Amino acid sequence: MINLPIKLVILMLAAISAGVLWQQTRLAALALIRLDPLPETRTMVAEERYAEASDYLGFFMEYEYVNQNSEAQALYRDISSKRRNWRYQIDKLGEGLLTGTSDEIIGKAAGVTTDFFVIGDLRDLTKQGVHLAKGEEVDEVLVALATLGVVASGAQIVSGAGTVASGGAASPAVAGTTVAKSGLIALKTAQKLGKLPPWLGKAMVQSVKAIKETKSLSSLTGILGDVNTLAKTRGGFNLMSKAKDAASLKRMATFAETFGSNSATLYRIGGDLTVKVAQQAGKLGKDTIQLAATFGQRGLRVLDRVGAVTFVKISSRASKMVHKGDIFYLLAWLLLMLPTWVLYMIVALGAAILVPWRRFSRLGKEMRPIHNLPIVDQSLPGN
Repeated sequence: MINLPIKLVILMLAAISAGVLWQQTRLAALALIRLDPLPETRTMVAEERYAEASDYLGFFMEYEYVNQNSEAQALYRDISSKRRNWRYQIDKLGEGLLTGTSDEIIGKAAGVTTDFFVIGDLRDLTKQGVHLAKGEEVDEVLVALATLGVVASGAQIVSGAGTVASGGAASPAVAGTTVAKSGLIALKTAQKLGKLPPWLGKAMVQSVKAIKETKSLSSLTGILGDVNTLAKTRGGFNLMSKAKDAASLKRMATFAETFGSNSATLYRIGGDLTVKVAQQAGKLGKDTIQLAATFGQRGLRVLDRVGAVTFVKISSRASKMVHKGDIFYLLAWLLLMLPTWVLYMIVALGAAILVPWRRFSRLGKEMRPIHNLPIVDQSLPGN
């Protein structure tokens, strides 16, 4: 038999489990704390990542708990002022022209312009040729991408000529080669920034030989389309760097298409969990997912678990609650993370302990002799 102390522990756990099942919404509210974006933003500013800092803090400035904070307002003004400074803009323009990479729109535009007219591809091939002549390390991926870029530029010229000759009938081909060229430019930028996933770089190197023979980039259409989507999104190269294969690249592109300029910030907050939850954007709602992200990964997990309607109620309650100690927050979170079936099992175990099994057993023993009385045969003589 179970001794008394163990019984008491089980009964206590059963009572707590029943309370969790009954007060799940309140516990969820207690378990949520809004993220403070200021420390992370200050770190970015210290590292002179002003564009990224602006995007990150800008996401949170959409919410009252941040946009009413005087420190947040002052920091956001300082970042915006720095980005508008003409010296800063000129530096970013030069960055784009000389390296083909930049985190600001003016620098990106300059980098894309040089790359679009084959100049950038020839520049990169020449640079890698110099490395080879000096016996220095050659970037095979960059060589492959520049080679594919030259092929794409040639295809653009041919498609453009075909469009003129056909009176515009060949314009879809021009659009296709333009998308391919844009995708290759984006891949080169990602490689220079160290954001190109190894598997994707390897795929580009392996595709060069076949594409040089066919002069067609059709085999890369899907991948280059997804890359293009990410490249057009602020922080898209960071998202690209997290892709593990073509399927996850596709998911990242869909995620970026859904959340636009907030994509990189959302991923910074929730990582792959954000992408997973975002796949239900049609059901949960884009705004609700962004609201959940202001509570960090825990907010996204609660949203994934309880759904949009319940989460909005929880978040409203959480915003009004005052946390007087981390211990209550931690306890609430641990209890909330227990699977519902585990809670029900603990409650059932507690109920089983309360059942007077010994009394039932004794009653059964008392009833057994009655059933075991000998049966008298009435047909025997003398009865």
